[in-house]
Amino acid sequence: MLMRTDPFRELDRLTQQFFGVDGTSARPAAMPMDAYRDGEEFVVQLDLPGVRAESIDLDVERNVLTVRAERANSGDREYLVSERPRGLFSRQLFLGEGLDAEKIRANYEHGVLTLRIPVADRAKPRKIAVTAESEVKPIDA
Repeated sequence: MLMRTDPFRELDRLTQQFFGVDGTSARPAAMPMDAYRDGEEFVVQLDLPGVRAESIDLDVERNVLTVRAERANSGDREYLVSERPRGLFSRQLFLGEGLDAEKIRANYEHGVLTLRIPVADRAKPRKIAVTAESEVKPIDA
């Protein structure tokens, strides 16, 4: 039901490790994500430590969910070590047709953004009544 939009994520991660490239506003780092189904909804959890809740922006357009967040720069400090990416972060998720984008719920706690996306009613399993041919009445012509 959820489709990843970044097929080159592993290549990006290896490149970052090899060349020592960290996330900046020019080259944002990826938001680590877990996604799983929990009964009648999908749960997506994105790690955003050090991000203020007010800086998180969620948009849904058609079947694309966009998550944007910003970890502010720490001013004019001279860092000895700087491994935590700062700047703007963005990630897009394609939502399958069977998900109800109108009823997405979002919660941010302890540096983790949790999105709950319910399965649309039209995608839920349902029973279909079967009638015997003898029970069907002929249509008068």
